[in-house]
Amino acid sequence: MASRIKSVVIPAAGKGTRLLPATKSTPKELLNIYDRPALQFAIDEAVDLGVERIVVVIHPDKAAIRHYLEPDPAYIRALRASGKAGLAAALAEIAVPDRIKTVFAVQEEPLGLGHAVYSARDLVLPGPFAVLLPDDLILGQPCLSEMAQTYAHGHMIAAMEVSPAETASYGIFNISGRSIGRSVPVSGMVEKPKAGHAPSRLAAVGRYILDPRIFATLRDLPRGAGNEIQLTDAIARDAEDLALTAFRFSGTRYDCGNHDGLMEAALARQAMVKDGSDAKVASAVAGRAKGTVLTGPTAIAGA
Repeated sequence: MASRIKSVVIPAAGKGTRLLPATKSTPKELLNIYDRPALQFAIDEAVDLGVERIVVVIHPDKAAIRHYLEPDPAYIRALRASGKAGLAAALAEIAVPDRIKTVFAVQEEPLGLGHAVYSARDLVLPGPFAVLLPDDLILGQPCLSEMAQTYAHGHMIAAMEVSPAETASYGIFNISGRSIGRSVPVSGMVEKPKAGHAPSRLAAVGRYILDPRIFATLRDLPRGAGNEIQLTDAIARDAEDLALTAFRFSGTRYDCGNHDGLMEAALARQAMVKDGSDAKVASAVAGRAKGTVLTGPTAIAGA
């Protein structure tokens, strides 16, 4: 069954201060997780979902992300001509299929995730849309595709169980009903609750399927924590009269926004590549794009 989700928003405008000094000159989304950049995992997950449009939110200083997403047929031909067919194939493999349009929104100031999502408002296609944070790498089954299979309406957020000691580092859900499969009805969330005050151990992770009314909510939302426009605040406001669901995904999540998480993810990715388990996922993604001609992204400046 085709996905109802036509657009994915990938926020990639952050400065990556937790990964300095590398991010002084290299966008954190382009740091390698063993054999490919973090951004590529996000692109692959969007392709697997079957969307028609990928909206990448960038800062003006992060032109390298645009360059990465542009195909380079001349370089591929040069690699093949020099006998490096394997490298040529690897480079060709990362191109976005031509059935998907890649566009860019520009976030001039770092005013929070909510502001990044709002910056994409004029570029997402009608209907519910997904938000995918490259920092949150999920290895295993593609998370957004799992979510889309059960999504019905309202807002849905990926979720995982954390230990009591870890709850202070996450947005923690208020569970309001009995689980149905992997879906858990929730009434809202508490952002980074103090130890002993968490309403549950179910934590939010960087995958969202959102009803488009979120844009109107974000437009009217005052700045919250850190003097930023917080996506979680907008979701909480909508949850007063809109269904909110937490989804327990099956994969393993890695926080690639810090040095330890990036290393753990690289080691896990290395193990997958070496034992061939990644090939099964890659084959499934390639199957969805079979028969397409690879073309480049279209640059559109957003708000």
